[in-house]
Amino acid sequence: MKALCVQSPNNIVIEERPMPAINSPTEVLIKVKAGGICGSDVHIYHGTSSVATYPRVIGHEIVGEVVETGNGVKDFSVGDRVIMDPVISCGDCYQCRIGRRNVCGKLKVRSVHVDGGYQEYIVVPQESIYHIPSDLSWEEAVMIEPFTIAEQVCSRAGITKEDIVFIMGAGPVGLSILKMVKLYGATCFISDVMDYKLNAGKEYGADIVINAKEVAVKEEILKLTEGNGATVVIDAACTTRSFEQALTYVCSAGRVITLGFGKDPSAINQLSITAREIDVRGSRLHNNKFPAVIDYFRSGKLQVKDMITHRFDFTEIHDALGVIEDPEIENGKVVLFF
Repeated sequence: MKALCVQSPNNIVIEERPMPAINSPTEVLIKVKAGGICGSDVHIYHGTSSVATYPRVIGHEIVGEVVETGNGVKDFSVGDRVIMDPVISCGDCYQCRIGRRNVCGKLKVRSVHVDGGYQEYIVVPQESIYHIPSDLSWEEAVMIEPFTIAEQVCSRAGITKEDIVFIMGAGPVGLSILKMVKLYGATCFISDVMDYKLNAGKEYGADIVINAKEVAVKEEILKLTEGNGATVVIDAACTTRSFEQALTYVCSAGRVITLGFGKDPSAINQLSITAREIDVRGSRLHNNKFPAVIDYFRSGKLQVKDMITHRFDFTEIHDALGVIEDPEIENGKVVLFF
């Protein structure tokens, strides 16, 4: 079978590999049908991920069809349509015991620490897959995993309909969070420097869009909130500077949610947090969010067709990456088909 492997930074190749085999009674063999390209995949490709190891088969937004099951598998059958959970936790450490498996002390993530799903077949344990609705296309189903990230962010932020949420960055992650925030019933502002991304934000329900190149963002946020600031600021831009700025946009007793993995330090002073009792919370991966998000898709509360802009055969990976990295090409979610 074929697999897309990042052998070293900036070097991704199509490898021939043996078919994976079921080695445990509770494992399933999945024929991969489609996979989304996430920003983290791009970072691993370029060697800018602070956590990935090489060589690595990337891809964690993966859907497919069950083609074989171990004799101990009870909840899945050949022909079932499923989505893969990339989180691998130990179940025994302190974090797992208190229900925080997404930050397990022995955490591994498929496509980061172990091989992911950009391959024609993959074997995973039954506890790492979920059924997906039969009327959902493969490309739509790919979007379930990014929305588990959005649901985790909203959970970490404790969002209610009373909140005024400001999302910094209208890329695929920021826009997914926007759609989820609106499901929670909160008011939501979103900023970016690209007009086409801001236009998407308008289409997806943002109450206000802010072009950060054209206005002074802090003054705009204060004006929109009668001088108070946003109750929740979500840093989906993930730069050293955006983290610094987030603390200037949030109100007293507000929450700042950060998703970035950068190692460079940001200039943050204690007074800006302590004097106003700001909560600064990280949000990583997801913590058992697949069932809730799948229900959103099944019920029709989440519509995602408009977020998918480009489709490629997986062997065209270099062309797909080129679309994402070309600033002249307007793009949203890019999906690979297998």
